[in-house]
Amino acid sequence: MYGVCGCCGALRPRYKRLVDNIFPEDPEDGLVKTNMEKLTFYALSAPEKLDRIGAYLSERLIRDVGRHRYGYVCIAMEALDQLLMACHCQSINLFVESFLKMVAKLLESEKPNLQILGTNSFVKFANIEEDTPSYHRSYDFFVSRFSEMCHSSHDDLEIKTKIRMSGIKGLQGVVRKTVNDELQANIWDPQHMDKIVPSLLFNLQHVEEAESRSPSPLQAPEKEKENPAELAERCLRELLGRAAFGNIKNAIKPVLIHLDNHSLWEPKVFAIRCFKIIMYSIQPQHSHLVIQQLLSHLDANSRSAATVRAGIVEVLSEAAVIAATGSVGPTVLEMFNTLLRQLRLSIDYALTGSYDGALSLGTKIIKEHEERMFQEAVIKTIGSFASTLPTYQRSEVILFIMSKVPLPSLHHAIETGRTGENRNRLTQIMLLKSLLQVSTGFQCSNMMSALPSNFLDRLLSTALMEDAEIRLFVLEILISFIDRHGNRHKFSTISTLSDISVLKLKVDKCSRQDTVFMKKHSQQLYRHIYLSCKEETNIQRHYEALYGLLALISIELANEEVVVDLIRLVLAVQDVAQVNEENLPVYNRCALYALGAAYLNLISQLTTVPAFCQHIHEVIETRKKEAPYMLPEDVFVERPRLSQNLDGVVIEFLFRQSKISEVLGGSGYNSDRLCLPYIPQLTDEDRLSKRKSIGETISLQVEVESRNSPEKEERVPAEEITYETLKKAIVDSVAVEEQERERRRQVVEKFQKAPFEEIAAHCGARASLLQSKLNQIFEITIRPPPSPSGTITAAYGQPQNHSIPVYEMKFPDLCVY
Repeated sequence: MYGVCGCCGALRPRYKRLVDNIFPEDPEDGLVKTNMEKLTFYALSAPEKLDRIGAYLSERLIRDVGRHRYGYVCIAMEALDQLLMACHCQSINLFVESFLKMVAKLLESEKPNLQILGTNSFVKFANIEEDTPSYHRSYDFFVSRFSEMCHSSHDDLEIKTKIRMSGIKGLQGVVRKTVNDELQANIWDPQHMDKIVPSLLFNLQHVEEAESRSPSPLQAPEKEKENPAELAERCLRELLGRAAFGNIKNAIKPVLIHLDNHSLWEPKVFAIRCFKIIMYSIQPQHSHLVIQQLLSHLDANSRSAATVRAGIVEVLSEAAVIAATGSVGPTVLEMFNTLLRQLRLSIDYALTGSYDGALSLGTKIIKEHEERMFQEAVIKTIGSFASTLPTYQRSEVILFIMSKVPLPSLHHAIETGRTGENRNRLTQIMLLKSLLQVSTGFQCSNMMSALPSNFLDRLLSTALMEDAEIRLFVLEILISFIDRHGNRHKFSTISTLSDISVLKLKVDKCSRQDTVFMKKHSQQLYRHIYLSCKEETNIQRHYEALYGLLALISIELANEEVVVDLIRLVLAVQDVAQVNEENLPVYNRCALYALGAAYLNLISQLTTVPAFCQHIHEVIETRKKEAPYMLPEDVFVERPRLSQNLDGVVIEFLFRQSKISEVLGGSGYNSDRLCLPYIPQLTDEDRLSKRKSIGETISLQVEVESRNSPEKEERVPAEEITYETLKKAIVDSVAVEEQERERRRQVVEKFQKAPFEEIAAHCGARASLLQSKLNQIFEITIRPPPSPSGTITAAYGQPQNHSIPVYEMKFPDLCVY
């Protein structure tokens, strides 16, 4: 048949003759354009012949490929492209099947040029919007083949680049063709995403290599077009930008698997770049889905190396900050809960030395410095994410973290780890570090909301712990909450400035809410400041934090009553250094003197009372001349200049309470309150805080009322506690117990052996005595109201109030509503 048709061209179908005429005798001459126009006109005039035209073109292309006649192959593909662009009839589907069959044949070829030719034709086809849907078309082969081309390892670098770029363009074409058509194959299925996403990420990894190949700036634009990394990035952004709510998980999971398989979490640069692309490409309302995927992946890798977990956490930090600008949704507390759980696991790993809790053969040894690096990454992530949250969510996070801090209790044992540090202490330090990160920069106009009672109680209870590092964290957290005008850094160093105006402090009037807060919590704050000053393990940073806390309270929360109480508190601290009942080292005593001088210098200039400023200035000048070791300029330096004997401090070196109360009382301050020495009250926190000894805690409650103020030259020496006094107290208590026991025995014996009449008379007498006492109490406390009609005279000529019912009383007209 073909032979007959070949001899007699007029007997061949017209569409075949038109197709044959578009091919020249020499393939180098290219497509015969006039004949191509005739073929196009015929296809448009007789659309039912379009599928036969496509089948015949496909047949010729396959034959030419087999005979290596690649010039005719290119002409056939050019003709197919033009027919596709021109025809949009209902019969296009059958023609497309022939077209895709030819494209697949080219992609299967080992010739790079044919692969690139087939890809370009497919990309043109992908940009065509079809008028009729297709129910049976499949792109599985194209996804697999284009993904394979993306991983090309051809020996020729230029050819390899072209093949990879063709693969990326092909994947981009598949996505464009299928992503918005519900009738097409679901490109979001895991079987497709597991091929598309890793192929794009593989080319993204070689961005540095592609940049290094650029020989000169003049050729940069051309090289940018030929860069597979940039093309892959555009394709990935387009893919993620088209993802709907239900498809995000399938698109993100291959990214996580790819980073795991290629160990790309440890350098973390590429991982961060990938998730920045993801977060900026997806719709903002889908951000929390990515965060959830990362959190789940972090939990799944909880037993991976610390460097891997640290990389995931840092990626999570970058993604969370970007997500916070959009919508984080319900994942806020979930994220913090996951991070805090990972923090606890890391502490356990560092203490036990293994992921299984016990060392055994085959157990992977954990490096403590890597775990510390991971813990710092978690804390940094908590702080960076919290800084982007609104105030109300930040407050919830603060309360949530504080609720996780393990507080010491008399009913809970302290667990110890391999290194001798207990697990509770490490957990407390890490959680307080996290809390400090969250509280940094926290702005809240109402201190009652910023520091609610349940939070403040738990926070201050940790301030009584023996650990100096924990106490320092508590002070810094309090400073972060109280500082609302950015004055914190101005008090980073302790000094006695003659003019504080150089600090340019931002001072605002104390609001009504702040006044209520101080009335409720001021004594609690003063007490913890006082106890913190008495700690023997304090270093310079502790005193700087205490100074900053006192200064910020004076600026942010102070009214006249608060100023008076703060002055009393600082004078009590001066007493601690002078009396030295705590047996503090010389440095601590000098530091307390210097702390008091710096604060009183500051508060005197804030109150602007001339006489007060003069007294403080005179004492400071006296110290400069004769006792510089009592000033911050000599104490809080790298090499403190201290005095070896502080017992003979003369009155001129001290700030006198009587003088301060006198000068401030003349300016309207409460002089009576200023005269009272500050006495901290003992609470249950001291027992729960695991102090170094019970005697230290009890001594806080015992205040010697006869303690003389600093201006008196002679002091009554405190009673010396010796072995004899302790022995006497124990013997006395034993004697009292013996007497009580004997009295009880006599009472029991009396009720057992005495006659009934004697017992009844004894009990009756006691009952009468009790009744008479009750009658006297009722007569004193419960009196009838005075009668509106006056009084009546009772017997014996004494006036007696007469009570009348309320409903009979006559009230003035103003009382009637």
